[in-house]
Amino acid sequence: MMDYKIITDSNCDFTPALIDELDVQVIPMEFVIGEKVYRNYPDERDMSAKEFYSRIRSGEVSTTNQINTATFIDVFTPVLNAGRDIFYMAFSSGLSGTYNSACMAAEELRSRFPERTVIVVDTLAASMGEGLLVYYAVQQKRAGLSMQELEQWVIDNRNHLAHWFTVDDLNHLKRGGRVSGTAAFFGTMLGIKPVLHVDNEGHLIPVEKVRGRRQSLDALVKHMGKTAQLENAKTVFLSHGDAQQDADYVAAQIQEKFPGTKIYINMIGPVIGAHSGPGTIALFFMADNKD
Repeated sequence: MMDYKIITDSNCDFTPALIDELDVQVIPMEFVIGEKVYRNYPDERDMSAKEFYSRIRSGEVSTTNQINTATFIDVFTPVLNAGRDIFYMAFSSGLSGTYNSACMAAEELRSRFPERTVIVVDTLAASMGEGLLVYYAVQQKRAGLSMQELEQWVIDNRNHLAHWFTVDDLNHLKRGGRVSGTAAFFGTMLGIKPVLHVDNEGHLIPVEKVRGRRQSLDALVKHMGKTAQLENAKTVFLSHGDAQQDADYVAAQIQEKFPGTKIYINMIGPVIGAHSGPGTIALFFMADNKD
């Protein structure tokens, strides 16, 4: 079986340690703040997540750039030159054009390297949801799956990967068009916290509204209790927008209700954080279905 490299993008929100553990390559995406372009490197060499959220809390606004076709070609070419095939797992096409850019790059590279294989698969996932799907894909590769078998496994399982989010500030969702200005204004006044998930097309969808921060965190665990595939949900990913204490609270609730669960926790990087804002908590696990 030909050797292949699993590659993804920095929206997976992996720590450098997890990247090393899984032996994957992560392409940094770009974000813009203060009119300067930064790259979202997992080792935070351009800007730490802590600094990013501090600047957002102070009133600065960040925008993001998708990975373009030329960047994919630059990243993929050395891997192909080294005699390895590529299995790229892309950030949700429902949230970014990055997947389409990767497909265009793959098409060009297949003509330049006809002896190599380049597979691009849409994870329909975001943040550590994308990361969890990559995590499981690595386990499947290590179990001996070929690239083609792994592609089918991802397609078959991506809509069993549940994403449950809550945000602390509705105004970030307002800027992204997820809630109206009126809803954001009155929701903020009344302490309403939305609970959202990612649907089968990879879009972020509001599901319910609860009053109070603690209730919104409890709601994430409640949804896990309703839909988790307990035999396959022993590994859970949990990400946060500079809200470690709240992430620890959710982790403790999970451990209480699902003893023995392995939980990986990391910060939501600036690319996702530019849209979700500080205080976001996101929970990811394998489920009967996404909702």
